[in-house]
Order: sequence, then structure tokens, then C-alpha cells
Amino acid sequence: IAIENAQMYDQLRSENRRLRQAMANASEFTGIIGQSQAVRAVLDTVRSVMDTTATILILGESGTGKELIARALHYNSRLKDKPFIALFCGALPESLLESELFGHKQGSFTGASHEKKGLFEEADGGTIFLDEIGDISPKIQTALLRVLQEQEVRRIGETKVRKIEVRVLAATNKDLAAEVKAGRFREDLYYRLNVITIHMPALRYRGHDIILLAQHFLDRAASKSKRQIAGFSPEALEALLNHDWPGNVRELGNTIERAVLLAKGEYLTPADLRLNAPAYTETTELQSLRDHERRIVERVLQQHQGNVTEAAKALGVSRRWLHYRLKEWQHG
Repeated sequence: IAIENAQMYDQLRSENRRLRQAMANASEFTGIIGQSQAVRAVLDTVRSVMDTTATILILGESGTGKELIARALHYNSRLKDKPFIALFCGALPESLLESELFGHKQGSFTGASHEKKGLFEEADGGTIFLDEIGDISPKIQTALLRVLQEQEVRRIGETKVRKIEVRVLAATNKDLAAEVKAGRFREDLYYRLNVITIHMPALRYRGHDIILLAQHFLDRAASKSKRQIAGFSPEALEALLNHDWPGNVRELGNTIERAVLLAKGEYLTPADLRLNAPAYTETTELQSLRDHERRIVERVLQQHQGNVTEAAKALGVSRRWLHYRLKEWQHG
């Protein structure tokens, strides 16, 4: 038993060393970790557009890393030595957001005790990143449209306009086209923002990237907390891959940090992760495998907009096999 345990721990150490090496090679962009086809497609787009001055709209669920992409676009571009200003628009009331973005004149409203330069002016020559742009009010939408059209800002309480040269990156977890149809978002602003679009994939569509990211978060949390955690047990890795991650990368990071702090052993286990996954039973093993296979196929098909040929390539299976499975599920 002692020999078997020693062999098991050697295998665990070897696997976790391999994960760390894979993580180190996962991306040329700081903070962006992943080798999946979905992430490679995003990074290919980043390389293609990072030096453009056109407005870029980054779409994706909350927690997918939209700000990381914005920073990659800026710090790998010719503007990297210029300002990068980020603002989370969804957290501010309209009056405060207006003042933050455009600035104000002293005495222009109650509490305006001094003159204030807005973030567009602060970002002049560089990049401004407006996160959750879908949450801004109609008034701010109109003011933002003017900035994009005229490349100028007017502080609250002033008539003077100031010319600026700023690249605008915006992000949202909303379907802006649907917001336009519902009358909640200006159509002209939508088209101004939607010059170039980058779609951030949800974590559940990124396959083995989940493990690379988990290893990254483990190393960071262990270093921060001074805890000696060597890696993950095989069962923990399986639990990570089977979880749906509705909170995406942010949820994964929080899960690993908590697990590192509460772990009892050298390797994180499913109990440490506390993902509340359904219990495994032998009687449901075959059905679970079939369900898992179907979920993977459906996700990859969604990534490729229903293109069976491209999905088959990504899955590493024949087009004929994929057609057979789809037909089987359709009649099942």
C-alpha cells in the first residue's frame, strides 16, 4: 500500500508539473491563459485589431475576462505608453457617471467645489475602456455618441469644447441588438460602438482551459496565503471539468482561492472545491457519459454557429460520426 501511495503521489506531482508548464505556455498576453480554439480565435482577433483606432465592442457573460482583453488590446498596441483608463459604468448613478466621463466646471452643481477633468480628457492620446456600456442611461448615451462622432468633450457647466483623440473600447454582457429593438439603447450609438466585435467565450465552452486557469489560481492563492498546496487530485480535476461555471473565470478564481484556504491536504479534492456536483453512482455512469458527450458536442456546435464540418474538426471526429450522433439525438 505504501508503494502504491508513493506511486500515486509521484503521478500527481508529475501531472501538476505538466499543468504548470502548459499554463506557462498558454498565452503571450499577460493574464490571459488558454489554449482552446475559442481563446485562440479571440487572441487572433486581438493581434489583428490592436493597432486600429476604431471602436471595439467586447461581448461576453460576466466574469469571462472582458477587461483583460481590453488591457491586452492597449498594452500590446502602439498606444501602450499612453494612458489606459477603465470605468465600470454599471456601478454609477447617471449624474456621477456624467461627471466622471466628461468632467465639470467648479460650481456647476451642488458639491462641485472644484474644477474636474473627465476621464475622456485623462485618456487623451490613449485608450478608455467602458465596461457594461449596456447599462448607461439615454442621456449618457447621447453624450457618448457626440464624443464618438466629434472626438470632443464638453465639461458639465461649460460651453467650451475640448478636442480629444481617444480610442474607445466598450464591453457588455447584454445583447445590445435586442436592447436597441426594445428601445433601451440608441441604434446610432450601437452602430458607432459595433465597428469591431470580439466575443468572449464562456468558461464552460473552453474545455481544458479550465484546468490551466485553475492551476494559475491555485499557484497564486497558495503563494498569497503561504500554504503548501501541490496541486489537484484526479477527482478534483474531473469535478472542475464537469462544473458548468455560470460565473465563469471569476467564479473559478474564487472557488480555487477558497479551496486553498480551507484545504486539509497537499492536493485539492472535490470536497475542498465544494462545487455541489451530483453524486456519482455506477448505475448512472453510462448515461452520464452520454449526457457529457452531448453537452460537449452542443457547445462546440454553438461555438461554430452550427457548422457541422468545422465542429467535427474541432472535436477531432469525422463529419459522418457527428451527423450520426445528431440524428440519433434528434430521434431520441
